[in-house]
Amino acid sequence: MKIAILDGYVDEPSCLGVPPYIAPYPRYIYGMLKDLGFQAKYVTIDEFRQNPNIQRELEKLDLVIIIAGIAVPGKYLGGNPLSLKELRMILRNPKKVLVGPITLELSDREKKLLDYEVIDYPFERRLFEFLCKFLRREDRLGRLEVGGRNFINRFAILGAEVVKQHPDYPYVICEIETYKGCYWRRCSFCIERIHGNPSMRDPNAVLDEIKALYDQGIRYFRLGNQTDFFTYMADYSYDIPKPNPEFMEKFHREIWRRCPRIKTLHLDNVNPKTIAEHPEESKKVVKTIVLYQTPGNIAAMGLESADEKVVRKNILCATPDEVLFAIELMNRYGRYVGYNGLPYFLPGINFVIGLIGETKETFEKNYEFLETLLERNLLVRRINVRQVKVFRGTPMEKIGYKNVERHKRYFRVFKERVRREIDNRMLRRIVPVGRKLTDLRCEVKEGKITFARQLATYPLLVGIIGEFDRNTFLDARVVDYGMRSVTAVPILNPNTAKLYQLEAVPGIGRTTAGKIVANRPYRSLEDLKRILGDTFDNVKDFFVV
Repeated sequence: MKIAILDGYVDEPSCLGVPPYIAPYPRYIYGMLKDLGFQAKYVTIDEFRQNPNIQRELEKLDLVIIIAGIAVPGKYLGGNPLSLKELRMILRNPKKVLVGPITLELSDREKKLLDYEVIDYPFERRLFEFLCKFLRREDRLGRLEVGGRNFINRFAILGAEVVKQHPDYPYVICEIETYKGCYWRRCSFCIERIHGNPSMRDPNAVLDEIKALYDQGIRYFRLGNQTDFFTYMADYSYDIPKPNPEFMEKFHREIWRRCPRIKTLHLDNVNPKTIAEHPEESKKVVKTIVLYQTPGNIAAMGLESADEKVVRKNILCATPDEVLFAIELMNRYGRYVGYNGLPYFLPGINFVIGLIGETKETFEKNYEFLETLLERNLLVRRINVRQVKVFRGTPMEKIGYKNVERHKRYFRVFKERVRREIDNRMLRRIVPVGRKLTDLRCEVKEGKITFARQLATYPLLVGIIGEFDRNTFLDARVVDYGMRSVTAVPILNPNTAKLYQLEAVPGIGRTTAGKIVANRPYRSLEDLKRILGDTFDNVKDFFVV
């Protein structure tokens, strides 16, 4: 039996799987197949599109399991997710199984029309049952007796080796699931299937999974596949779960004991309601994250709307005042700059446009909230503004995209204003001119600019002046700003730097750059100082001989 896993990528409120991220799902599925005695080939959708040989190979297989679903669409540098239109046309011959959040978008009629075995999200148990029967391994159905999310623990560890088949290996960030579900009453657009007490994974199993991936050469991790990291193993006897700072410290210490050479350890979601309700415990957790996770870390927080009326009508979790309190607390301990040039731990906030009860005034209140952050000198590293995506079975299904259509113009003006007037000013405070950013991984070349990012959660896009090959790692200093990105000059050797790179250094124009080139070679920075004179002290940090 010849089997493949085709990764069409996922992007969910609590899980990223577009490169450089790899979602847990390919690892779970690979582990299931391995447990049943079968090997699988792992292929990304980008590899599939670009290589006709891979397309022909997959056509000859017996089974292809396709993972897909973009629940929170964005712009992607690392990969191009599989679309629903594309899904209808690929792979005619093999038996095809479809899993992932894309199944939430399909009506029952669409599922019947597709030439797929469609397994609804969340899919892990039903997929394993299907595989046991399809592969005639009913003797393994006893695995289904393991309760809750601990069901996937065995497969997560068995499937760790699949990361070596990823085209970006070893430069991939592994998403690690700690639990599934949300304690909050269901928000109007929520796609979570577990409400009340979430289904926790055994911390020892999570640690074992991280160690298994570490042993496969992975050095980049994100504790991202949960709705609120602060409530992992929290006390759920409270209406709003109370964080467990003692557990959090022990958990983080154990990660580093087992995996001492991790390069990135970040998280994703934090519920501001938790911080507002339990400030003392949350403060201790923030301190633990600053101490044990790596700089450049971002906690994505769901504000969704700064309009109290919209908050009530959509059963949103946190009020604007509670979000503001959480931002202030996180800034108090996390805004200090780390060794990679970015603050240790900052909040990010999400706006969702098109919700029930939204009016023109909602956009004004949203903007006023952001202005308040600037006035109070509070830093947020990421402001995500998106239109609501309506899924079947959610309260938003009743009104659909009515407000999205009605407020298209307001949305466009608000988003442009945020990018131009808020994001740009915020970036200038977070990474001022001259700030050194380290370990930038080059990804895409466009003319004389190479776009690079740190391997991190929601990494800052950096346009580096120069032409560099993919997977080159560089240090660079910030020289200019876009709306959500920065321009930087790599640390330059005056003996080899291009003229246009020298010109980009603040304080060095075309004439001085020409003088630097004309007086090569330089044996030390003292030689360069003799050429630059008084300018040298202002630009010396941009150079190394």
